[in-house]
Amino acid sequence: MPDLIKENTSEARHELRIRSQTGFQLPVVALGMSLGLFFVITFILCVSFDLLLPDQAMYKTWLRLLPGFTWLSWPSFFLGLGESFAYGWYVALIFGPLFNFFAALGQRNQK
Repeated sequence: MPDLIKENTSEARHELRIRSQTGFQLPVVALGMSLGLFFVITFILCVSFDLLLPDQAMYKTWLRLLPGFTWLSWPSFFLGLGESFAYGWYVALIFGPLFNFFAALGQRNQK
């Protein structure tokens, strides 16, 4: 937190100028790992929820979203984990570069 609050020094103003000139780049690898693990954790929570409350189960949704997934065996569970992680990377690989492109375009238009 101390790094976020800086005194009004020439060094702080210089750093702010550098940040505003370079723009923000979304790190695609960090985004891919974060989204991949987020989808894996979500998949595990949803499967657990389906096992605990079978009347409220949404496994039919998983059957449509995850090719090759069947309810429920260990190989199918691990396939669902892998496909969930891959979906996270798919989003990161498409969204990350698009975001970076339009952020850079916006920076050029502001100059």
